[in-house]
Amino acid sequence: MVTVKKLGIILQKTDLGFENEAVLNPAAIREGNHVHLFYRAVTKNNYSSIGYCKLDGPLKIESRMDVPVLYSQFPYESQGLEDPRIVKIEDTYFLSYTAYDGINALGCLALSKDLVHFEKKGVIVPKVSYSEFYRLAQSREKLNQKYTRYNQNNRAYENSGEEAYLWDKNLIFFPRKIDGKICFLHRIRPDIQIVLRINSIDDLCPEFWQDYFLHLFDHIVLSPKYAHEVNYIGGGCPPIETEFGWLLIYHGVHDTIKGYVYSACAALLDLENPQIEIARLPYPLFFPEMQWELKGEVNNVCFPTGTALFDDLLYIYYGAADERIACASVSLSELVAELLMHKNSAENKA
Repeated sequence: MVTVKKLGIILQKTDLGFENEAVLNPAAIREGNHVHLFYRAVTKNNYSSIGYCKLDGPLKIESRMDVPVLYSQFPYESQGLEDPRIVKIEDTYFLSYTAYDGINALGCLALSKDLVHFEKKGVIVPKVSYSEFYRLAQSREKLNQKYTRYNQNNRAYENSGEEAYLWDKNLIFFPRKIDGKICFLHRIRPDIQIVLRINSIDDLCPEFWQDYFLHLFDHIVLSPKYAHEVNYIGGGCPPIETEFGWLLIYHGVHDTIKGYVYSACAALLDLENPQIEIARLPYPLFFPEMQWELKGEVNNVCFPTGTALFDDLLYIYYGAADERIACASVSLSELVAELLMHKNSAENKA
């Protein structure tokens, strides 16, 4: 098994009004010797904005803003901005997050050239009702019953007459274009789906999504497979390019008598066609075991969302029990070597 070192809590809530309930689930990007963290900051009534902290090296806090860097400005995010991720594609930073309006939770995008000024592009995942999604997705092949089970909240709102859309979260971009095209992951429970090779965000029109859902099974990149992820999975950190494939750190969820347990998991995707899963760890990369992971706003949660690579050491930043930000480290070469020992017997998508 690969060796993971838990490095403890690196960021906690403060008395500041915008982050006095919790801080969690940070986006992370390394620039020189600094790591920039854009984290979910929570105040009363579970309202979230995005805070900012700069690290000197992978762990030492150098500075931290006392106001949010991104906050609610539009109706689609009226109840908060959650769970950011960030990559740099060419000369532009892509910061994705989940917008919540009290009913709908949908993936959004903000762009920046300098990590200071951000231009919000709005919701980029589909605004589709559950019934329309179900009609399209099941027109060619029977839908996994988990899609019904884990999207009941959408159906309930839809039946009440509210403007309710299928929840689509964990929007995560690849950090470079593939064949000159943009690619990203997103998550409609219980699987992780992928959008491959679009020219620009403007391609994501209603007609695009209608065709996408008609061929939904072609776009599922990972499905629950092992006991620690049996209920559902979701994207975690942006993919990391290695010579053997894209390393994907994601989260897996399984139910216990004490409730859901969220673990960090790892898989390897094909470099040129990341729709192909090369390998997957048959056990969690790490899971809740420390007090700060076992007890918090939501117990038993390790939720990885960002990484920074220093030499061969990969630092993984994660939300711990939905209340604080912690970090773990692992040798990148050791992790990739371990993954290659668990290659798929047959690649699942060609």
